[in-house]
Amino acid sequence: MRLRSAPCCAHGEVRECRDALLDITPQAQGLATVVIDTAFDFRSDSPPGLDPDAHSPTLRRYHQLLWSRPLPDGTTFELRTDVPGAYLLHESELGRFRLSSDTVASSHRKRLPALYEAMPAAENEAFHALGYTIGGSIVFPGNRIGSARTLNQSRGTNRRIEDRIDLTIECIRLNYLGASSPLSSTLALYNEFFALFGTFEDYVRFFLLQDLVNGDGTVRFLHPHDGFDGRALPASVPSYAAYRARVVEFLHARNNRIAGLAL
Repeated sequence: MRLRSAPCCAHGEVRECRDALLDITPQAQGLATVVIDTAFDFRSDSPPGLDPDAHSPTLRRYHQLLWSRPLPDGTTFELRTDVPGAYLLHESELGRFRLSSDTVASSHRKRLPALYEAMPAAENEAFHALGYTIGGSIVFPGNRIGSARTLNQSRGTNRRIEDRIDLTIECIRLNYLGASSPLSSTLALYNEFFALFGTFEDYVRFFLLQDLVNGDGTVRFLHPHDGFDGRALPASVPSYAAYRARVVEFLHARNNRIAGLAL
């Protein structure tokens, strides 16, 4: 099965395009070329005002198609969407893993309203449109364990992470090394999931995050990082604009990787 990019559907054709993409049976998947439109804006098939991470059927289907593939040890990681209450579910001798979608491209407009509003409106909309493409989404373990927060919740509320994908990936890197981070207690709850990939390098390759990692295996930060004790978010318009430019560069690079992925 070959995944390739496709032109974004015209506004009036969104529903037809979406239905054509979703109407692919498991049997047909093995025979057909599956089209992943890396320009598709998941807001377009989500109910107005609701989060595409939970409500876009196209995003859910893309996640299923992209991540239902062999793990580093060769075991296929099949994901299901037909289990009530589970966004994506894998269940096998490997274990039972419920996954949910999350963004990798936060504008931080609620935390940084003055900086956000200082940017041109057209640039803000372009940032969101790109952020709601498949390159701007990732899956994490989504099941709550006891009263603890999920990884999505923890990274969004921890002031030393501030929903930044690069800082989240740094915490995951440290977790693979057995080192501590602001997300250590949360990541420890999901060690079985991260163990599926064996190493940090293989986790990065599986989820096509190579453009967030340097050649020596360290994280390529999107905003200057001196450890987790400093301020996680930009404090000025120039630094905010520079941060967003790096996010945009990463999203384009990841979309290119997704467009070229062969399964």
